[in-house]
Amino acid sequence: MVYGGLSALGRELKKEEWWDAKYVILVDENTFQHCLSRLIGYVEVLQEAEFIEVPVGEECKSLEVATQVWQTLLESEADRNTVIVNLGGGCVCDLGGYVAAGYKRGIRHINVPTTLLAMTDAAIGGKTAINLDGVKNVVGHFYSPRLTVIEPMFLDTLPREELLNGKMEMVKTAAVADSLLFERLIVDEAVARQQIIEVARIKNRIVKADPYDRSIRHILNFGHTFGHAVEMYSQLPHGLAVGVGMLAAMYLSVKKLGLSEDVYHTYSRWFKRHADVPRYTLKDIEHMLPLMRQDKKNTAGELRCVLLQESGAAVIDVAVSDHEVRDAFLHLNAV
Repeated sequence: MVYGGLSALGRELKKEEWWDAKYVILVDENTFQHCLSRLIGYVEVLQEAEFIEVPVGEECKSLEVATQVWQTLLESEADRNTVIVNLGGGCVCDLGGYVAAGYKRGIRHINVPTTLLAMTDAAIGGKTAINLDGVKNVVGHFYSPRLTVIEPMFLDTLPREELLNGKMEMVKTAAVADSLLFERLIVDEAVARQQIIEVARIKNRIVKADPYDRSIRHILNFGHTFGHAVEMYSQLPHGLAVGVGMLAAMYLSVKKLGLSEDVYHTYSRWFKRHADVPRYTLKDIEHMLPLMRQDKKNTAGELRCVLLQESGAAVIDVAVSDHEVRDAFLHLNAV
């Protein structure tokens, strides 16, 4: 269930189904400093909660950190009625959901995302995961939060780069599901509260239709097969890497599915207004191809991508050859 605002969360947690709850708030250094006081200021029942601090970013998504959190829960005598409140970006929500899924065979958790990327993507849908041996999200569960709380006030704490990171994922969701919203997001420079809610609702609707990611939910992987490889190889932030991945995927969509070149050029012009397009050599691409083959959507070693037939209409599981991957990456040099 997606809730709008901390005040709504405060009212919800006063209901009878939460009376037996013991709360633990999971934070990182940034959300401890900038967001924790706002959360407990608006949500009275969390004022007595314990908190656990984890490393910032992808560093927290490890088995070692998850084990440390489980040990802390044990030491504090956390029981089946304990609720983990994940206050942070996508990494904190991923880790917290993973920990909640495993502790005592599953306890409740609530996501309070504090980044635009998490509000519109990572905190919605019930995918929880940690990284292993440098591979993102390779160990995890489908384990949905009881609540996801969208509170735009937290966006005031973010630098421009983090807002752009989230905007890229918003554009991705609109590109595969809502052509009119896609056009509005490309035109509007500011991020409006209503747009955040619209994107969150689109993702929530898709997730409800395919909770275990076996069919239609694959459309949300648009840009990610390329993007995850870019993220790991180039160390770009996730949202920006997905934005680059969408450039490559839209180029292939024009060539393979007849996507209008106007859609591709509109998006590429918007991307260039906000970020530099990375340039890759053939040597770079040969390093990224094995990373792309690790994508969970691949079948029998064959690369599968989500491509666009038109704005708002995605096609899943499109086979893409190594030659086409090289072509798409090299074309970034001409964007």
